[in-house]
Amino acid sequence: MARKSLLRGDTLPLIRRLWRDWMRPHVKTLAVVVVLIAIVAGATSLYTYLIKIAFDAFATKDETVLRLGPAVVVAVTFVRGFSLLALTVLTNRVVTKIEADMQTALYGRMIEADLAQIGRESPAALTQRFTTDFLFIREALTRLSTVFLREIATIVALVVAMLWIDPVLTLVAGIVAPIIAYPIDRIGRKLRRVAICTQEQAGQMASLIAESLAGTRIAKTYRLEGYLKGKAARTFDEVRRLKMKAANARGRLDPLLEVGGGLAVAAVLLLIGQRILSGESTVGDFIAFVTALIMAAQPIRALGNFNAIVQEAAAALQRTFAVMDEEPDIRDRPGARPLALAGGEIRFSALSFSYGGEATALHRVDLTAEGGRTTALVGRSGSGKSTLLSLVPRLYDVTDGAVLIDGQDIRDVTLESLRSAIAVVSQDVVLFDDTVRANIAFGRANASHEDIVEAAKAAAAHDFIMKLPDGYDTVVGPAGGRLSGGERQRVSLARAFLKNAPILLLDEATSALDSESERLVQDAIRRLMKGRTTLVIAHRLSTVRDADNIVVMEQGRVVETGSHDVLIAMGGSYARLHRLQLSDDSEPRLAASS
Repeated sequence: MARKSLLRGDTLPLIRRLWRDWMRPHVKTLAVVVVLIAIVAGATSLYTYLIKIAFDAFATKDETVLRLGPAVVVAVTFVRGFSLLALTVLTNRVVTKIEADMQTALYGRMIEADLAQIGRESPAALTQRFTTDFLFIREALTRLSTVFLREIATIVALVVAMLWIDPVLTLVAGIVAPIIAYPIDRIGRKLRRVAICTQEQAGQMASLIAESLAGTRIAKTYRLEGYLKGKAARTFDEVRRLKMKAANARGRLDPLLEVGGGLAVAAVLLLIGQRILSGESTVGDFIAFVTALIMAAQPIRALGNFNAIVQEAAAALQRTFAVMDEEPDIRDRPGARPLALAGGEIRFSALSFSYGGEATALHRVDLTAEGGRTTALVGRSGSGKSTLLSLVPRLYDVTDGAVLIDGQDIRDVTLESLRSAIAVVSQDVVLFDDTVRANIAFGRANASHEDIVEAAKAAAAHDFIMKLPDGYDTVVGPAGGRLSGGERQRVSLARAFLKNAPILLLDEATSALDSESERLVQDAIRRLMKGRTTLVIAHRLSTVRDADNIVVMEQGRVVETGSHDVLIAMGGSYARLHRLQLSDDSEPRLAASS
């Protein structure tokens, strides 16, 4: 129900949720903010009272009032000034804390989301949510106290002062407010719609920039500069158009508020002259009332502009809460138990799978990978090998059938115990911008330095690590960019050695390496595979020859199984691949992974 409310674009449910989940924990600080707002508003309204007294004193030549007046004005100014300073400091403190808490929660939700959920947007577009969207949210939260609450309190205090000076004139001035309220609301709703489109388009723009800069080598090689510049120009122009639309809508607010204020002042001037002539008001009343009216114009204008800011922030909140509310499909079932490992046998039983309900990627696969032995998956690109591997740690859930480890359906065991039992080494090595030590230690968080060194030695990584500027404390750079491909792969292998998981998944672990690096990595992989249940996608014939069982896949189906010699003797798909690769390369290769 809450989700439907958000999708309708209602602002009030978003504000209530923002208060309930993120602002209420800071209620004590917010209470102090409210007190400071009341002090600022009260001090502001005192100005009109002091002006009335001063002008009346001029008329009566009251020396005592004229002598003490400046000191009182200075005192009121000091109180208001220091209250404004304290208000700004406290507001910034609580707003930045709320922003950080929300960003942490959003990031946590994204990290826990399924791959299918994350894949709907590019990494750059997801990153943009933490920047552009939160700019709107932070601005609205900041202005909530520094503008909205403060200006409302100021308006209330000034209206009270105006009522005290002249109730009739106050009523006349107040008639204008409802007249301009409706168009201001309409403009705010339009800004909400435009803001949603702008934020989405900004995400696409960030994605385009990140994608094109990452592909600079290809862009230059294929002379794609013109194509990319044209595509970027169209995206930038669309963002510009949306920003202009929002700016034009916001630009209508000031004239509306200006006209409304002018009408109010004109009505007051029309009546107050008659009231002074009839003796119902004094010159001091007139000056004080007009001063209060003019002082109220600025907070009224600020409130009109605040509505626009709220609508833009509401669009950002709607996008943020939509991500926070989306529960991952892949999670522990009620009553899930820890995985009980025996031999580590993996069985794919009548397994079918499709991505998002589209074309089926795997068709009724029946396959057993024996515990403690190596099973190799081979086949042409798109045959379903990598998809099959991704189902073992439940990166995706099967569409039909089951994956069983030692007879246990992996959907019935806890994700933590399942993934703790699996180590993955793939062609796409993932290193984080941290030290070599930290990147290896991701395999086991509580590992000692000695354990990390032993894992690095097993992965043939220790020698090159010791030659780095800071050894194990060397920062590898974004995505491990300060290391070569072979070095990154060996750090990844060291991580797998440290984890020491009984099940090992290898996905083209040596596909992008030079001969020397590949030799070192292959030797390390052989050591890693010993005694583990291993599923391997490989293109080097030497790796396939050593496998206990080779599984040939075509178009998401298993078409052949057996040892290398048996499959060659059969003269089927495997033998055909073997012949093709012998003719293509002096060192036979098997097709790349899907």
